Amino acid sequence: MILFPAIDLKDGQCVRLKLGEMDAATVFNDDPSAQARAFEAQGFKYLHMVDLDGAFEGKPVNGAAVEAILGAISMPAQLGGGIRDMETIAMWLEKGVSRVILGTVALRDPDLVHEACKKFPGRIAVGIDARGGMVAVEGWAQTSETSALELALSFESAGVAAIIYTDIERDGVLKGLNLEATAQLARAVSIPVIASGGLASLEDIRALMRPEYALLEGAISGRALYDGRLDATEALALLAGG
Repeated sequence: MILFPAIDLKDGQCVRLKLGEMDAATVFNDDPSAQARAFEAQGFKYLHMVDLDGAFEGKPVNGAAVEAILGAISMPAQLGGGIRDMETIAMWLEKGVSRVILGTVALRDPDLVHEACKKFPGRIAVGIDARGGMVAVEGWAQTSETSALELALSFESAGVAAIIYTDIERDGVLKGLNLEATAQLARAVSIPVIASGGLASLEDIRALMRPEYALLEGAISGRALYDGRLDATEALALLAGG
């Protein structure tokens, strides 16, 4: 079980949103690379990054901050936000991102996901962000008529390395992970699934370790790590002990 600390980038700063609303951003660190180093020093083994501006713009916006982060750490990192074509996928993989996360384009252009998985095996993840079980895209600004399960199943044979499943209605509000829905998705596909959205405390870590959630690859934590509700040392020790 991997616990991924999250760095969400807006205007070159490390922020957290509430319910995906860009105007509800809280700045936690104006030096994202320093934040990434701190996470690595705490013992985290894999970093999760999102270019929030990129998700809205449809192209990389916080590239300088991402490159600074990649240059500051030795642990692998995954990146999503504004990655909508093969050129951008290749660019980030060449710059040192371990795997890219395709979100909006996974719904809009699923053929690109299949093509990218063939070209870069093991390095393509799909981000499925759901509101009421339906896929939201364009930085969560639009909710589609496609269900999260339907989209996940469409990539069953593509070679996707992981699915990051985010419950938007829990993101940034510390309500706890929607483990039931995440595990239901994980049971329906053979692709590894990562839980995201709402991780609030050690109780969520304990819940993750229950047998019925052992099939999950891991979970992403953001705001709880930044505001101190989740102690990194305790969380990582708990997972290691399990």
